[in-house]
Amino acid sequence: MDRTAIILAAGEGTRMKSDLPKVLHRVCGRPMISWVLDAVEVLREEGLVRRILVVVGSGGDRVREEVGERAECVFQEERKGTGHAVMTAAPLIREDEVLVLTADSPLITVATLRALIREHEIRKPAVTILAAFMDDPKGYGRIIRDGRGKVLGVVEETEAGEEEKSIREVNTSTYVFDWRRLSRVLPRLRAENAKGEYFLTDALALLAEEGGELAVWCTPDADEVLGVNSRVHLARAEEVMRARINRRWMEEGVTIEDPSTAYIGAEVIIGQDTTLRPMVILEGRTVVGRRCLLGPGTRIVDSQLGDDVVVEEAVVRECRLEDGVSVGPFASLRPGTILRSGSKAGTFVEMKNTVVGKGSKIPHLSYMGDAEIGKEVNVGAGSITCNFDGEKKHRTIIEDRAFIGSDTMFVAPVRIGKGAVTGAGSTITKDVPPGALAVERGRQRNIPEYRKGTGKKEAAELERDNP
Repeated sequence: MDRTAIILAAGEGTRMKSDLPKVLHRVCGRPMISWVLDAVEVLREEGLVRRILVVVGSGGDRVREEVGERAECVFQEERKGTGHAVMTAAPLIREDEVLVLTADSPLITVATLRALIREHEIRKPAVTILAAFMDDPKGYGRIIRDGRGKVLGVVEETEAGEEEKSIREVNTSTYVFDWRRLSRVLPRLRAENAKGEYFLTDALALLAEEGGELAVWCTPDADEVLGVNSRVHLARAEEVMRARINRRWMEEGVTIEDPSTAYIGAEVIIGQDTTLRPMVILEGRTVVGRRCLLGPGTRIVDSQLGDDVVVEEAVVRECRLEDGVSVGPFASLRPGTILRSGSKAGTFVEMKNTVVGKGSKIPHLSYMGDAEIGKEVNVGAGSITCNFDGEKKHRTIIEDRAFIGSDTMFVAPVRIGKGAVTGAGSTITKDVPPGALAVERGRQRNIPEYRKGTGKKEAAELERDNP
């Protein structure tokens, strides 16, 4: 049977109290609607769905931009409920069946959708409803059955009486419909309810009146059908998704010492035998190699790490760290930084748009910005590249095996030649030839007996001559 998937994404999400459309709120780094699209796209690849339609409304342009070429968007100008949303998409449907699901259910799995479709194919009812049993069913429509267990329909909570509200079997707003039958009853929906909306659930009773069977497939995992309607729900969805992601990586051979404090984005890749210590955050398209040690207290965003990398209490953003690199503690690596194999950015080191050669070390308390540092260079504590002149950024080049004395200031643009040395406390404004020693600082004079007062006249003269 040919099948269309309709993803309902038009809701305003008033309980989120946000200018951002509800379905664009993020779970583990990705908008909710993208998680749903991922699952449905797998069904399309497997031939279980032919087309994907997304009904957009509130914040429609922003939602369309997120959807991109992954699906066809249909604009629901007036948001009059779930039934009205399906009516809006109806003119585009040519298939025999429709899979209807919501964009605010990011935890839905491909396996559950497959099982729902399989149940529908076997029984061939008018509709197969995805249901779940919940300890706290508040906010969900309840499945109504007769004394023999036959499904009669669904009642929304706003329309339910006290006895109906006690039912724990809930509708998850995910269905597979026989489209010919559904399209016949859609025009008969009425907005005669507390919300003044056209409920898709009302179509179920109309299908039953026509003699159609209402089938139910119940997922054993109520978490995966969580509908996100508030920030509290969003936090719960994040918690469940994060646990799934962490479990997956532990099964792939990654040690996570404290899964409750490990935050791993959906697109992150981690190699075997890597260890994540407490409070590690991996975001975006970060790739981590094998046998790395990350944390505690480390955040890495959109970066590539080779094998055997150690990052402790540091922030790394849009950087590349090759094999055997060591970073931290308390380091900040900003976009464009590359650390070659075996190099080090140590305690309280900040870098931006800088390349550090193999085996080079910036051990502590330094800023290297817009710099090229060669192989086997040692940068002493407190050294800084003065890369900005108030208008433009300039580069500092430090060639192989240079030795940089502590507290060296490089006024860029400047080049330090191979094997050159800078004296501690120097401000380097000119290029230093290979192998040379560059020293730039005032000559030290010691004035004896200054504290006794006899040397104060000499000190005053010195200060006058060297203002």
